[in-house]
Amino acid sequence: IGDGASAGNYGYTNSGYSVYEEENERLTESLRTKVSAIKSLSIEIGTEVKNQNKMLSEMDNDFDSTGGLLGATMGRLRTLSRGSQTKLLCYMMLFALFVFFVIYWIIKLR
Repeated sequence: IGDGASAGNYGYTNSGYSVYEEENERLTESLRTKVSAIKSLSIEIGTEVKNQNKMLSEMDNDFDSTGGLLGATMGRLRTLSRGSQTKLLCYMMLFALFVFFVIYWIIKLR
């Protein structure tokens, strides 16, 4: 080997680690710390995604049941609207008149 270093140590000093090995160790430790932080962050993201998916699934079920209830209510309203319009209008007017007299009576008693 032409630069005067022996073939066994490849240019490293005889006193232990070289400057390059120390820098490699420092960079390796820095990389290990960053990888650990990214790993914990990705685990937290995965947990949050699972929780959000569970919540969305529950909301989907709630909306399905509400849609069924609304559909049944609309069916009842259609059935009611097919009936006699005159009869329904008469009931509505009587109810409104009753409410009016009750409110009038309450105000007069004060």
